[in-house]
Formats: sequence, C-alpha cells, structure tokens
Amino acid sequence: MRRRIVALTVAAAMLAISLFGLPLAAGVAKYYLDDERGELERAADATALAVADPLADDPASVRVPSAGLAVYAPDGRLLAGDGPSTADTVVRRAAGGSPARGDGGGELTFAVPVTDNHVFVGVVRAATPRTEVYLRTGATWLVMAGLAAAALALTWLVARRMAARLARPLEQLAVAARRLGEGDVTVRAPTAGVPEIDAVGSALDTTAGRIGGMLERERAFSAHASHQLRTPLAGLRLQLEAALDSPGADLSAAVADGIATADRLERTIDDLLTLARGTSTAPAADLDKLLTEVGDGWRGLLAAQDRELRVTADGAPAPRAAEAAVRQILAVLLDNALTHGRGTVTITARDAGEVLAVDVADEGPGIPDDVDVFRRRAGSGSGIGLGLARSLAEAEGGRLWLSRPAPPTFTLLLPTR
Repeated sequence: MRRRIVALTVAAAMLAISLFGLPLAAGVAKYYLDDERGELERAADATALAVADPLADDPASVRVPSAGLAVYAPDGRLLAGDGPSTADTVVRRAAGGSPARGDGGGELTFAVPVTDNHVFVGVVRAATPRTEVYLRTGATWLVMAGLAAAALALTWLVARRMAARLARPLEQLAVAARRLGEGDVTVRAPTAGVPEIDAVGSALDTTAGRIGGMLERERAFSAHASHQLRTPLAGLRLQLEAALDSPGADLSAAVADGIATADRLERTIDDLLTLARGTSTAPAADLDKLLTEVGDGWRGLLAAQDRELRVTADGAPAPRAAEAAVRQILAVLLDNALTHGRGTVTITARDAGEVLAVDVADEGPGIPDDVDVFRRRAGSGSGIGLGLARSLAEAEGGRLWLSRPAPPTFTLLLPTR
C-alpha cells in the first residue's frame, strides 16, 4: 500500500510538472529566440543611423562599433564589419528597401537598408550564432529540470510520510483485527488522527467491547450456574429422599413435587442463559405472582431446616426490570439467607417513593463491618452469588446493598413503571 501511494503521488506530480513544464520550456525557447532577434534589430537600426552620413560622404571610412555587424554598399560589396564578402540573400532583400530577417547558415541575421535624404546608400547586416540562443535556452532548461527534480524529490518525501501516516494505522488496525480474531477482546485500535481511519478503529473497539461483554457474560454463566443450581438440586434431592424414607408415602405427590422443582430448575437455567446473553427485555408484569413463585420454591428448603419464609407485598409497585433478573436476584439473597442466616427469612416488597424496594432479612447474628459480602473471598464460595446479584441489579438500573448488618438485611431497589 505504501509503495502504491508513493508511486501514484509521484506519478501525479510528474504529470503536473509535464503539463506545466513542457509548455513553459517551449515558451522559454521562443522568448530567448525573439529576444535575440530583437537585439539584432536594435543593433542594426542603431548602426544604420550611425553610418548613414559616412556612407553618403566616404564609404571607405565606414566603421562598425562591434562584432557581428557588417555594412554593404548598394552594389553588394562588403565595406566594413564581419559578414560575407558579397551580399547574401538577407542583404539583397534589404537592398530592395525593406528590413529582412534570415535564419540560415546556423545564424540569426537581420538586415536594414540605410538611406540618406531618401537616397539608398547601403545595407547594415547584424548576425549572431544560433548557439547563443541554444546556450541560454539550455541553461534555463537545466535550471527548470533541476527544479522539477527537486519538486519530485520533495513530493517523494512527502508521499512517503503521508503513506506511512495512512498505512501505519491501517496496519495497526489489521493487527488489532487479527488479535481480536485470535480471541484477545482487550485489544483497542490506536488513534490515527485521520477521521475515516479513527471511525474504523472506533467500530473495531465497539465490536471488541461487545464480544468481550458477551464472553464475560458466558463466563459469568459458567461461574454462577453451579452456584445458582446447587440449592434447587439439593431441594429436589431432599424431596426424593424424604419420599423414599417414608414408608407408605404418597409417591405421586413426591413425583409431582419433584416435577415442580425440575420445572423451577429449568426456569433457572433459562433465566441464567437469557441473562448471560443479555437478551432479556421483558418487564416483570406481575410482582405478586413472582413473589408467590419464589416463595413456593424456597419454603420447602427452609422448612427442612425448621425455618419459616414470610413474604409481604402489600401495595408494592411493579418493577421496570427483567423478570429473569429479579427472580435470580431474589434466589441469590434467599440462598445466602439459607446458607449463612438463621431463623425466619422475610421478604418485604414496598413502595419507596418512585422505586420498588425489596428487603430480604433473616435472624442471623449479623455481618462484621470489615467484611465485603459482595466480594468473593479466596478459598470459599462466599460472594459469588451476591456479586452476581449486585451486577444484575445494576444492569437493570437498580441497586443492591446491605442495608442493615445485624440482623442481616439486603435491600434491592428497582425502577418502577
């Protein structure tokens, strides 16, 4: 690409120089030729005025002031100066009464008749070698050629610089695209200062960001799926074991409960996949139904530990948030209360002034002030689910925080319709 840019730029400069320089060179040659002829005419006219009286009185006394001038008698004899010994064609034409110009014999010549009181007394001939014109023209052409070469060299240097400025960011974009194709979603295109190239780089950065976000969501799904599915699977196992350990128990009811739990597991998997792909846009249209569903799924697990779940949602507004996100946030909070809390677990949905507030509390001993429950601690599973829940809340335009450390109370704020 660089070579192409340089070659095209130099070719364009050569074309411009040719279109401008060739007519100029021809004009210079014509100018020097006309200038030399003008000099000859002026020299011949001046000499004719100077020798008019001597020619009329004493032709033998005629003298010419400089080389290249000659004076001829009316009969064609050379009287003085440098020229043919007898009149040539130019002199003979001038003898007819009119100035004459000639270009033959490698010379530029001009002859003018000389009169004294309207009487023809001779001819003055001025001549100069054509080499004088050629030398002046050639010297000027050499200067022009040197300027053209300098202009081409400068064009070549500027073209190389511009080609590097254009090609380098494109090469860096190609490297960034290659690294992105190899899986490096952290790659970012450098700023080139060229709006069009920067627009391509910005589009590449946006693509990398989107791919990175998608991969991050997929990794989050892999990291959190086992955490989110562990408790429902434990509940299903407890239900089946309780049915097996109870002689004469109604297995149909146990199977029905197991199917209901499997349905909740399937819904949990669907929610996690939807959230991982970032495709959920449907709001939770019925908060009461959602809370009832969550309560039905968790009462049995808490009852297995001789604990109670209470759900209150009197007058709470419906949230403007994805149903899958709200369901999973509540599942994380209830799992945290089941695993680390004590006593009765309470879910309270209330109107907090243009936002929906959902409090999840238990009767545990409390959380120390120096412990960040939303950050995963090394060597333990703590913080995995709560960090996920906070990120889901923020993704829906809400907020999740520990509103009271003792007894532990988590509050979820979500925008309402």
